[in-house]
Order: sequence, then structure tokens, then C-alpha cells
Amino acid sequence: MMKMINYRLGDVVRAGCIVDNQVIDLHQAYVARLRAKGCPRAEQLAAALVPPNTIELLEGGEKSLEEAQKAVEFALENGLVIDRANVKIEAPILKPNKIVCVGHNYREHILEMKRELPEYPVIFAKFSNTIIGPEDNIPLPPITSQLDYEAEFAFVIGKRARNVKQADALEYVAGYTIVNDVTARDLQRRTIQWLQGKTLDGSAPMGPWLVTKDEIPDPHSLEISLSVNGEERQRSNTKNLVFNVHYLVEFLSHIMTLEPGDVICTGTPGGVGVARNPQVFLQHGDVVRIEVERIGVLENRVAAVSSQVEVESSCR
Repeated sequence: MMKMINYRLGDVVRAGCIVDNQVIDLHQAYVARLRAKGCPRAEQLAAALVPPNTIELLEGGEKSLEEAQKAVEFALENGLVIDRANVKIEAPILKPNKIVCVGHNYREHILEMKRELPEYPVIFAKFSNTIIGPEDNIPLPPITSQLDYEAEFAFVIGKRARNVKQADALEYVAGYTIVNDVTARDLQRRTIQWLQGKTLDGSAPMGPWLVTKDEIPDPHSLEISLSVNGEERQRSNTKNLVFNVHYLVEFLSHIMTLEPGDVICTGTPGGVGVARNPQVFLQHGDVVRIEVERIGVLENRVAAVSSQVEVESSCR
């Protein structure tokens, strides 16, 4: 059971866990635990079992997560913690191989967009350049005047998945997080393909952490809401998903191989800005807050930029 994060201290980004506003470096805590037990080659063992990178940690499967939990317990018992105020919290997954998004997946959103319930999931992609963390601003570049919000419940793949059955789906899920699928509606609607409106730099705020799946045994009973400057704009429950997590794992894994760290965004509820009357879009200074039950809160401020932002190169 943990809330997994990436944290930045200076120029270095590392995998961690957050407990009561205290950050634990999972790799360093595990090294310390092995040394305390007198294990030879502690650094090498820790690099293999609890690496300092969240995607590599997920690639280690259940064994790595079990050992990471032991590292957390050791760190708390021995005071090996960092005050949250002294670090920057980044997105829990950086540079995933895939970000797969599902469109038209809440019944009320489908209706407000004046569409019919789909027979199959509508899927599209975002890329790693879009990912920012819970302490970053959402860039508002001059190329768009119709920047819109989309609150999304997301799940992250925990092990390689190919041709998975629905009954086995959760075995392949590592945990859950929140994503804001920020969308430039004017760019999205220039062509029948949505990609250009979905892939602006910084248009996928993610966080505040990855909650491991054992903390959320039923992902289909979670309240989800979004507000802008304190005004509620979206509210629903994941029970209203047309295609739920089990279905999506099966559906997607029959199309493509899913890898550890892949992020699947499950769609947004009704209430998006483009569907309101009158339409309303994000402006400089707006504060967008998304809350998903049992995960937490993702809050970002919108900030106008003079050109496309530069996305920092950091660990995967």
C-alpha cells in the first residue's frame, strides 16, 4: 500500500513514496535496509529490486513493490524521510511508452457532445511531452484560444499485457492516478483526427501520485469532480463509465501490447467548457482542481506562455 511519486531534489528526479507530507526515497531506503541487515552488494541488489525510477520499479512487478513497501517501513522506523516542502513533486509516471486516452466514455459527456453511445471505445494518444506534475502550471500558448479541461481517472499498467481477459484485467494494473486531458478545442476540430488538439506541451497534468491498486479494490465506485476557480464544472462517478477498467485492459491488450508504466486515461464526464452555453475556456490565472475519491487532488494553475514551453528532459 503506497502513494508512489517522482520527486525532484536539485537536478535529480527519483522514485519515492509520500506518507503524511514526508517523502521517502525508495531506492535509498532499501539500500539502507539491506546494509542494516548486513547484506553484501546492497547497492546492486537495490538497483535490481527497487530502482530509483518509477517505470523500472513497476517493471519489477509485485516483488519490487513488496520490497519497496519494506523500504517504506524501514525508512519510517529510522527517520529516513525528507520534508515534502523541500522537494518538488513531479508526475508519478514520466516518459511512459504509451499514453492511451479514451474518448466518449461517460454517458452524460456523450450526450452533451450530441453523440450516440459507441459500440467500441474511441481511443487516441497523447505523448510524453504533454506530461507535467501537480506543482506545474498548465501552459496556455498563443496557438490556441480554446484551451479546455477534462478530468480523468487513469490507471497505470503494472506488467506486460497481451490478449488479456476481463476477468484477469486487474492483475495487470499497478495503480491509479488523475490526469487532466487538457485540450485545445480549436486545434482538435481543425481536422477529423483529434491529435493536434491533444498534444500541446504540458497538456497532461498528472498526479498527485500513483495509488497502488491494493488501496482501491473497486475502481468503479469513485466520485470524480473538477472545479475552475472554485466553481464546480464536472462531477460524476466511475460507475458511469461506458467501458470500464476491465473492459479497457482486454480491449486494448488485444490491439497492442501494454507495457509497465503505460498510462490509460479513461475519459471525462460531462461539463467540459466547449459544451457549456455559453462556451467557456481556460484563461491565464485560472486554477483547475480535480478530485478523485480515494486518490486525492490534482490542482494546477493556467499560465500564458509566449511560445511552446520547453519540456525538461528527466528520468523515464
